[in-house]
Amino acid sequence: MRPKASTDVLKSAKTDAFLVSNLTNIRYLSGVEVSAGFVLIKAKSTIFLVDGRYAVAAKKQVRKGVKVGDTDSLKSHLKGIKRCGFESEDVTVARLGRWKRKLTNTKFVQSKGVIEEFRRSKEPDELRNFRKAQRITHQMMDRIPTVLKKSITEKQLAEKLRQWAVELGADGLSFDPIVAFGTHSSSPHHHPTSRKLKKGHIVQIDVGAKVNGYCADQSKIFFTAKKTPLQKKVYSALDRAKSESIKAIKPGVTNHKLDQIARSILKKEGLEQYFTHSLGHGVGLDIHEGASLSQKAKKTKLLKNEIITIEPGVYIPGKFGMRLEDEVIVM
Repeated sequence: MRPKASTDVLKSAKTDAFLVSNLTNIRYLSGVEVSAGFVLIKAKSTIFLVDGRYAVAAKKQVRKGVKVGDTDSLKSHLKGIKRCGFESEDVTVARLGRWKRKLTNTKFVQSKGVIEEFRRSKEPDELRNFRKAQRITHQMMDRIPTVLKKSITEKQLAEKLRQWAVELGADGLSFDPIVAFGTHSSSPHHHPTSRKLKKGHIVQIDVGAKVNGYCADQSKIFFTAKKTPLQKKVYSALDRAKSESIKAIKPGVTNHKLDQIARSILKKEGLEQYFTHSLGHGVGLDIHEGASLSQKAKKTKLLKNEIITIEPGVYIPGKFGMRLEDEVIVM
């Protein structure tokens, strides 16, 4: 949820001002996509600082209540500020050094994840963009069986996914699609190659459309021949792990609990050792944001209107891999 007041951010950061430099966070707060700039949050104002390239667009598109200024005016805006928080993972040592030399009376305080925490719970406009991206992704998946013909390559199918996304009304894709035929599916993040489709190949697809900056993400398996007994076992276990995890989703449930539900089902089938990644992750303006659904991650309670993926997978080296993934809005 976007901060209702600048004081919400300052309270979280425990500073007198907060300087946002992460480009995704800038877009979230300002409503404008830029390649450089800042959002400066102070007790009584929020200022979007851009250079001349973005000044006109910023004034037209900026969110209500956000002022627009020039990046060269940062020093004057920070005059009298004793403690200014900044996003430590997005600021270079050189840039921090310049700030300290110019503003000797301001102490710069490292902060991490302040704006990202506000981004977790989505607002109605964000959910609308996500639902459209999700709908387009489902339509793309529906088209895949029509092109699964012998001789099509992984790269060719990946390119079709890119074309379909735009045809169906998306900005493009949320990430480079994963298209894996046969044994290539045993690599969770396989990059498409020139391998040609053959009868009997498992086809693993992981793709997502992007709409107004908001990402979708879905994984499906397609079969080109009758399933083997092992393939049936794995697919059935993954389907149950996914559905039982989704049933448990609600505000307040922890990331650890959901991960435990899925792994316990795979463990009963003797497949847990082949599940080598987290159960899922948060999604929004970034394809990976917010909570990580893993017992290895920090224990976190899910928030209402947070968007998460549920994506159990089994990867058997030298044979095949399968991942089934859907996105869920926490309600």
